[in-house]
Amino acid sequence: MKVLIKDIEIISMSPSYPSVFKGNIGIEDQNIVFIGEVPSTFNADKVIDGMDHIAMPGLINAHTHMAMSLLRNYADDLPLMTWLSEKIWPVEAKLTSEDIYYGTMLSIAELIKSGCTSFRDMYFHMDEVAKAVELSGVRANLGEGLIGVADPDASGIDKVRNLYRELNLAADGRIVIEVAPHAPYTCPEAYLIKCGALAKDLDVPLHIHLSESRFEVSESYKNFGMSPIQKVNELGLLSGKTSGAHCVHVSEEDIELLRKTGTSVLYNPSSNLKLGNGFAPIQKMLNAGVNVALGTDGASSNNNLNLFEEMHLAGLVNKGILEDPTALPAYEVLKMATINGAKALGIDETVGSLEVGKKADLILLDFNQAHLLPTHDLISLMVYSAQASDVDFVMCNGKILYENRQILTFDEQVIKEKASIIARDLISRI
Repeated sequence: MKVLIKDIEIISMSPSYPSVFKGNIGIEDQNIVFIGEVPSTFNADKVIDGMDHIAMPGLINAHTHMAMSLLRNYADDLPLMTWLSEKIWPVEAKLTSEDIYYGTMLSIAELIKSGCTSFRDMYFHMDEVAKAVELSGVRANLGEGLIGVADPDASGIDKVRNLYRELNLAADGRIVIEVAPHAPYTCPEAYLIKCGALAKDLDVPLHIHLSESRFEVSESYKNFGMSPIQKVNELGLLSGKTSGAHCVHVSEEDIELLRKTGTSVLYNPSSNLKLGNGFAPIQKMLNAGVNVALGTDGASSNNNLNLFEEMHLAGLVNKGILEDPTALPAYEVLKMATINGAKALGIDETVGSLEVGKKADLILLDFNQAHLLPTHDLISLMVYSAQASDVDFVMCNGKILYENRQILTFDEQVIKEKASIIARDLISRI
């Protein structure tokens, strides 16, 4: 199908274009085939009027645990380790494959409606998550959550290898299987080495939690005489294909290791704030040349999957902490939610910016809203004023997923009802 998005304000996130400009976008099948003037030979099957709208790349949620939407508002106002060990892990032990499917579908509905076309998931039953991705039409990096202390025979690593064989690049290339050891404090050294070897063997990304809390970092120094980041580097896990989620409590040496190895940082401001884990030195990391992407974490520690809220927080928190209004300007925040996220997921050659030849992963926002007018600066508008509810069109891989504020690829109401029943039943199993 050929789609023409006509006369629209465009934020491409590509250095090949001005930061904001007005033009046309042509899509044929999965790809963007032109940006700017409409070729006389392009005969569109569908024309979308861009009046009062902004087009930009689909947002990328670089770190989340999708099916944790079933635990939204279940365990709040608790420290990280108490939250995990006393509330979350006991419930997760009761999760079934059906739970994972419907929890993921509930989260995908939330992501689509808030302009997110790609996500990275670290959780369980990735085969069920893949089914949800295929049906819904979104793009995803999927990593089976590997907890070494609960996997003494390393069968989880074999499971990832099988998932790769069966599902990598499935759903028209929208699925990437990756290796996802949970954290250094839940995976013994030998187990982490096996995870790193598997990622290199399969040539896929590696996704791991690093230095999220002061307690985690202090325990690492006590046990190993070094930080979690230094430890995984010693084990050979840091590389340009590695992403560390959180990286809140980091030293100058840690930041230099991240830069030197090309490791990406996945920044989750709402989760870090809600769990009382502090403030990641994001501006310092960016100044050092570290790639920083944006994520929400799971919906039980956020408690939503709204990247517009994360952008807003990221733009404000770093200014306040540094007492510097020039810190983390709006365009840098947009990069973290788009092209930086694509780089962290290893898909920046394909998505993350609006460019000819890239996949048509894009969203439209209606800026004819009282809270968005006047439109003096569209970049600032996106970070400081826009809301998830302003999104009214979402396309991924050239397929329209959301139009006129309606999800087109599945019945949202059925998913909401089923997920609510499952969530109540899940808690009753404990």
